Amino acid sequence: MTSPADGRKLYQKVASAISAAIQAGTYKQGQKLPTERDLADEFAVSRPTVREAMIALDIMGLVEARHGSGIYVTGAKVESAPADLDIGAFELTEARRLFEGEAAALAATTITDAELAELDSILADMVEENRQDLQGEQADRRFHVTIAKSTRNSAITMVVETLWDMRYKAPLCISMLERARQLGDRPRVDEHRDIVAALRTRDPRQARAAMHHHLGRVIDGLLAATELEAMQRAQMEVAAKRTEIARRTAL
Repeated sequence: MTSPADGRKLYQKVASAISAAIQAGTYKQGQKLPTERDLADEFAVSRPTVREAMIALDIMGLVEARHGSGIYVTGAKVESAPADLDIGAFELTEARRLFEGEAAALAATTITDAELAELDSILADMVEENRQDLQGEQADRRFHVTIAKSTRNSAITMVVETLWDMRYKAPLCISMLERARQLGDRPRVDEHRDIVAALRTRDPRQARAAMHHHLGRVIDGLLAATELEAMQRAQMEVAAKRTEIARRTAL
């Protein structure tokens, strides 16, 4: 979402205000920031928006999460307001839920048996990708694009493909999804099977509900992965990997 006053995304508005407060000395090095709930109230935004802002500031090195404690100022200095890190994973998934829910409803009326069989084959690939812990979620993307294509509407297909491609281009979205991945979040095969089952009924309402449920669960997973303690665990795991790589290269 964007701020009506200046066209900026809401997370940018929050991140810019906090960055400015840090540079002005309102928040000093080592100081704990207000709670997520307090910041949401202060800026009149949702808690997911605050989390996107915190992750943006973390990417810039201005704040850090501390296990079981909260978000603290690191003391880093920047010359300007936070750069545009583009769309966040919450905003993107919300858009996907809207568009792909309707795409699934339409697909339920047009999908062929051959396309349903193709979805079954993609599910098998998804299981294998999860087993091998492969990055990129290519089977997941193919699954959703295949449903879009089965609507016989090229504009719908283009929208779904564009939303998926944004996952790999927007720095903030990439960071948020990688944090979720580090905490074990993977494509949910059972939920995708439920979508195929709903499509087989040729019932638009069931297909829409199955897609909404799936992408709602994706949002829930992102919320869990961006909790402060989860963020800290992810940071610790990355630090440990860097230490191990440094040790090996020093041999």
